[in-house]
Amino acid sequence: MSLSDSNAPSAASPDLPDRAVDVWNATGTGEVLVLCEHASNHIPARYEGLGLSEEDRISHAAWDPGALAVAKGLSAALDAPLVASCVSRLVYDCNRPPEAPSAMPAKSELIEVPGNRDLDAAARAERVATVYDPFCAAVAKVIADRKAAGRETMLVTIHSFTPVYYGSPRSVEIGILHDDDTRLADAMLDAAPALPHRQVERNAPYGPQDGVTHSLVLHGQDNGLANVMIEIRNDLLRTPEQETTMTEELLCLLRPALATLVTKGAANA
Repeated sequence: MSLSDSNAPSAASPDLPDRAVDVWNATGTGEVLVLCEHASNHIPARYEGLGLSEEDRISHAAWDPGALAVAKGLSAALDAPLVASCVSRLVYDCNRPPEAPSAMPAKSELIEVPGNRDLDAAARAERVATVYDPFCAAVAKVIADRKAAGRETMLVTIHSFTPVYYGSPRSVEIGILHDDDTRLADAMLDAAPALPHRQVERNAPYGPQDGVTHSLVLHGQDNGLANVMIEIRNDLLRTPEQETTMTEELLCLLRPALATLVTKGAANA
């Protein structure tokens, strides 16, 4: 199913479940574990839509349009487990630690989030316990199961970003992001000439200095796993056909990178 803006479910739709996390292909035997922290714009009913307009609830501020479709495509192509959040990042951003203000932002770019203003400690703790902790537990279980099975694991997180930010257009189309562990990012960037029509850049449009590498560090580096975060400009993900094309293009970067690291025996540090 495509998850582009045009057919996004309402974030407060009563027919959507309030589970925190979905796991697909948990026993996949490929080398990759795929994460999608901003897969959904769903806001559980208990948060009363966070006081947002319908337009804001389906905007890029609430989720990463197209990211889940690409993540599912990579999961299928690489026989990779996929762990995805089922809750809007405006409720809790699973790519942020609980102490970060941006984990439950009162404002996202130009969008005010009334339901996140002046949250007390109890309200913040409830979101950590019901959204963030289950996501982290699901990731940890997949990693532990793969380790027990003797499987090499490399972590790939999938995101999308808006082509215009605070009024400034962004030229980068695919961002290859990393923190201190550059192994997988370096190998993917080495393969970037395979996509001469794409603007592929390192640590763009964000980087570690923007606080976006929490998942890479917590789930990747802290477990000794080679890791990378892929950011895709979301105007390239507006149709199912574009989502499929982007999935295939990312495989042109990922497959040789994975092969390089497996050959070097560097998947797990």
